[in-house]
Amino acid sequence: MLAITALAVIRMRSLFAVVILFGIYSLLTAVLFVVLDAVDVAFTEAAVGAGISIVLMLGTLLIAGRRADADTHTPLLPLFIVVITGAVLVWGTFDMPHFADPQDPAHQHVAPRYIYDSLAEIGIPNMVTSVLASYRGFDTFGELIVVFTALVGVMALLGIPERRQSRRQVSEKTGPEFSGPILTIGASWMIPFIVLFALYVQFHGDFGPGGGFQAGVIFCSAFVLYALIFGIELTYKTVRPKLLILTSASGVLLYAGTGFVSIILDGNFLDYNVLSNTPKAGQHLGIFLVELGVGITVASVLILIFFSIVQSRKRRYQMQPDNHLDSQVRE
Repeated sequence: MLAITALAVIRMRSLFAVVILFGIYSLLTAVLFVVLDAVDVAFTEAAVGAGISIVLMLGTLLIAGRRADADTHTPLLPLFIVVITGAVLVWGTFDMPHFADPQDPAHQHVAPRYIYDSLAEIGIPNMVTSVLASYRGFDTFGELIVVFTALVGVMALLGIPERRQSRRQVSEKTGPEFSGPILTIGASWMIPFIVLFALYVQFHGDFGPGGGFQAGVIFCSAFVLYALIFGIELTYKTVRPKLLILTSASGVLLYAGTGFVSIILDGNFLDYNVLSNTPKAGQHLGIFLVELGVGITVASVLILIFFSIVQSRKRRYQMQPDNHLDSQVRE
């Protein structure tokens, strides 16, 4: 099913259909991860790949258009490069061990250390959180920097989102026309539970699937749903873009600051053992702080990217003649 979906993406000319197929592809991948008992990875793939990314790509289509341009070059050279690259990759897999082989070198190197020693060293039941936030804390910090850099790139291209109206100018009727009582009442009931679930995922990641990345995406989805139902101006009133810019940077600083405090306390960077009286207590505190920083940055970055896309779309409407505006509104 993954292969069929990928082939359908290649053949499609409608970018709207391509985005929907990407969501299906991510959902199938999440199911595959669940089958492989990688629940944390499946959680991330479902929340990011099949969730908020689809909304952001659909918003991008409002700026870039819904259909792909016709190819102006021959596909023979790209096809040749892809075939050669694919053949080399397949040839390189011949030396790999068989799937789930217990003698796989990866299963004989660091995996036993994580499986048998992480609970004693870190004191957290969820091994994945121990690996990501403690053993591989440098890698996770690099991923957080990548997310923040993506925000900087989007705002450099589309501009910094800002409120266009004052609080007095914002009324309860700023939402889209199709937001009838069913959508508004349903969203009013759902959004608090979405936020509550995001907090659960954030602070329960030590004991079960979850963590800062998943919680940040779920928290962002609540505000995106609020904006789609009640209008972007009311969303600006609820959460200000300038405040989000500060929180997106503060999450990165919280993560880095935890590492610098470890250095000040005569430890290594991101060595949580020195943060408390006992190593396990220090690990708990350090992981709590860095995961909180991840959740704050991810949620702020995704909401700001959504705001930037919406604002860029508004600018495009304002710059177009009225005769083109009416046709695009109907579309």
